[in-house]
Amino acid sequence: MAHKILVVEDNENNRKLLREVLVYNGYEVIEAVNGVGGLGSAKEHKPDLILMDIQMPVMDGLACMKLIREDADIGRVKIIALTSFAMKGDRERFLDAGFDGYMTKPIDIDGLTEFVKEFI
Repeated sequence: MAHKILVVEDNENNRKLLREVLVYNGYEVIEAVNGVGGLGSAKEHKPDLILMDIQMPVMDGLACMKLIREDADIGRVKIIALTSFAMKGDRERFLDAGFDGYMTKPIDIDGLTEFVKEFI
């Protein structure tokens, strides 16, 4: 059975890129376009990993991650921050906030699969 990865990303092109690379490498991909949808999808599908954009409309990735962490059923799922924030200290800030990993945009498709394997 394929591992399930939830991609929470408001940019359609980024979702498509992530979906294509992950599906090609044998993962099942679930998608949401904002934090509210991501929270609902996480509860419904109980993914093995979540790739979470930080800046999204309706509910941002940081707020969504915190709500997931508070949920007894899904709170232990690994969540990777996907962000264009790439200044000194940003990685540590997101890891300290509760994310398990950090990946900057633009997404490195060559390294994506190996990066995901570290968390599954």
